[in-house]
Parts: sequence; C-alpha cells; structure tokens
Amino acid sequence: MFKSCFIYMCGLFSFLILILGIALTLSSVFPKLVDSVAEKEIVLKNGTDAFDAWADPPAPIYMQFYFFNLTNPLEVLDGDRPAVLEIGPYTYREYRPMEEVTFQDNDTKVAAVNTKTYIFQPNMSRGPESDLIRTVSIPAMTVMERFKDDAFYANVISAYMKEKQIGLFTTRTVGELLWKYEDPLLKFLNTFKPDIDPNFGLFYKSNASNDGDYVFLTGQQGYKDFARVDTWNNQSTLNWWTSDECNMINGTNGASFHPVVTKDEILYMFSSDLCRSLYALFEKDVTVKRIPGYRFTPPSQVFANSSVNPSNTGFCVPAGNCLGSGVLNVAPCKQGAPIIMSSPHFYQGDEKFVQAVFGMRPKKEYHQTFIDINPLTGVILQAAKRLQVNVFVEKMDRFSQTGNVNSVIFPVLHLNESVVIDDSSVAKLNAVLMEQNVLINIPFILMGIGILLGGVFMLLVCRHKMPESTSAERQPLLAS
Repeated sequence: MFKSCFIYMCGLFSFLILILGIALTLSSVFPKLVDSVAEKEIVLKNGTDAFDAWADPPAPIYMQFYFFNLTNPLEVLDGDRPAVLEIGPYTYREYRPMEEVTFQDNDTKVAAVNTKTYIFQPNMSRGPESDLIRTVSIPAMTVMERFKDDAFYANVISAYMKEKQIGLFTTRTVGELLWKYEDPLLKFLNTFKPDIDPNFGLFYKSNASNDGDYVFLTGQQGYKDFARVDTWNNQSTLNWWTSDECNMINGTNGASFHPVVTKDEILYMFSSDLCRSLYALFEKDVTVKRIPGYRFTPPSQVFANSSVNPSNTGFCVPAGNCLGSGVLNVAPCKQGAPIIMSSPHFYQGDEKFVQAVFGMRPKKEYHQTFIDINPLTGVILQAAKRLQVNVFVEKMDRFSQTGNVNSVIFPVLHLNESVVIDDSSVAKLNAVLMEQNVLINIPFILMGIGILLGGVFMLLVCRHKMPESTSAERQPLLAS
C-alpha cells in the first residue's frame, strides 16, 4: 500500500512540475524578471559598471580620416567635373572621458562635458600627417560666399587673392587640414575684421576640447531615460532649423543606450557634428565576440529630401532651399561656412551627387553608419559613425578665382569613428548573460525534471504491476 502511494505521489509531482514549467514558459515570468532587474540596475550612478563605462569608455575608439585628393584642378575651373582619389586612412586613437561630472535634481540628472583627445597612430595610417592633399580651399570659399553680394569687399578681396595668388584650391598637409594652419586670406581679413579667426582646420579647436555642456538623465526615473540628453549648452532645443520638429534634441549622444532594447524600437541620437538629432532602426541580428546583438542603422529617410520625407522640410535652409536626398546643409551652425554633410561617397544620397564627382563609389559595407547593441544591457558591442564633409562650390561673378566652375557639392574628406567592445567588458557581459540564461531556462529545466520524473513514474508503475501478472500466470500450473 505504501509503495503504491509513493508511486502515484511521484506521478502527481512530475505532472505538477511539468505544468508549472509550461505555465512559467507561456507567461514569460523569468524573461520579464531579467528585464526588470536590468531596467532598475542600469542607471548612471557612482560605483556602477554602467556609470564607469559611460564616464570613461574602456574600449579603444579610433577615428579614421580619408581625404579626397583633387587630380584635375585646372579642368574643374574650366567647367569639367572634379576627379578625386581617396587617400587614407589617417588613424587617431580617440580618448573621450566625461569631465566636470555633477549630479543634479536628486541624482535624476548629471551634467558633464565630453572632452575628446586624438593621438595619431602611424602604424594604423596610410602615411604621416605631413602627406600633402590638394582640395578646395574652405577659407577662400567661405570668404567669397560671405562677401559675394558686397561689391566693395568683394573687389578688395578678389584683388588681394590675385596679388597673393590665392585660388579656389589649395595644397596642405593632412595635419594642417585637420587641426590648424594660418590661412593668408583669413589673416588679411582679420586686420580689419577682428572677429575673423586667421587660423583654419576642419577640426580646429576640437582636439583636447569638448562639444559643449551636456545635462543627461540618469535613468533613475525610467530606464528609457538612461543617458538621454536633457539639455545641450543650456538649451533643450536647437535654433538653426526652420521647424520645431527639426530643432528637437532627442535621444542620447550616441555613446550609450538604455537597457532592454527591442527590435521594433526607434533609437534616437543627438549629433553635435551634424547639428541635429537622428534615429536608427533595427536591421538584423549580429554576434560580436560571441555576444548576441541587434544592429541598428539610420534609414535613408533620415537624410531624405522633404519631398520624400516631409518631416525634413525644416532642414532646408534658407527655408525652401532643399538640396536633395542624402545631404545636409550645416552652414547655419558652422559660422556660415558652405559645409554640406553626407554619408561617405554620398551613400543613400541622390545619384546626381555621385555622378557629379568622378571617384565616388558608395558601398554599404564601407560607408554605412551602424550600431550593434546587446539588447539586455544596452551595451554597444560594435559601432561605426561614418560621415563626409563636403563644400558647396559655385561660380561667383565678382570672384574670377571661381573661373567657370560648375556648381557642385565637393567632397573633402570622410571619417569613420569606430569601436569594438574590449575583452574585459566581454568577460563582465558574459557573466551577466550567463545569469540571464540560467534564469530564463528555469522553466525549461522544470519541464525537463517533470518529464524525467514522469518517466520514472511510468517505470515504477510497470515494475509494480509485473509481479501480479507473473503470479496470475503461475496459478493454473500449480493447480494442475
């Protein structure tokens, strides 16, 4: 009797465990618990791994510059299309710690500046910083654009440029073009317009400097607020564009993202380089150093013409002046310089921009911006920010230096700012993911135990019934 009771209790127990495992699987209790823990623990708070990684990213960040060397300057002045040859990369190690960190409003916000320092890496570069590059003279183009409608200044400047043989194009070293050189035209203008800086560099004053004062949300009041930009330079909106939507500051600064990222989510980022906010959508599943991730990329709609994406109408400056898809006129936030930003080689841009310059060969694998994120923690596994700096070049009647040049968006350089998660961060993340896997698999473990005990129950039942059957068969033999 006791033996039979034990057997059937075992059967009942196996059934209950199996039902519990199935119920837990269908209700997703443990995945929700894992997400809930991540949402509460990943905040910008002193002493946490999340804060340490945000304050001083452990993974090495590299900035690569690729220049477009102009090969036919005289022909361009005669009206031919520019022919350029890509030269690079010139690689720099980028250090970007958060400095002047101050918590505010009961630790719901944190103020900081993101100082960036670039150290040249000769062994990862095509050549030294002394390599010469021929390209359009951005100072000359900017000055001519600024004074083209002022006859007096235009004539004075044009005469000076002729005297000093300053033309539309210039040849400078990589180091000068990136960081600084004293431009003779700017130096001349500085004598009677002191507000004009005589020095120029594409990233002048950007080395060992920061891009402004940030206030971030810590995520304490909601996990989706983790590292989100609250204000930049004491402003919650921009003022360069012609619509409220385009002037919005949305998302993080692109270096951090909130935990529990889903595939149907829109990830917003604010880029001071582009002077605007943008967004990225899920593209595909990826694995980086054996860690699962989601790849997010900016869709073509982000930089599409207003006729394709009406939300971008505010980026047409002056109002109504839309250049086309794939390019952004950032002159309003670059002191009036005729700078046009795009993806490298005009990737995702109108074909007319690609065809206007010989040497443009857009390819997704080389020119697409992407971010690979671990969905549970929001940790960036791998990322590449790829941008191209262009100059709008056009003929100006008051400046003979422009010759018969056709209007063109002229590519100067493109950059690739990239990062791959470091091994120490991989080890920490693996430990977190292992705990996650154990918790998520508890229902399946219970189901397995239930099935195993069910098998034991069936075996015990069979063994319990076997003697009865055997004794019944032997009785007639004994009687005979």
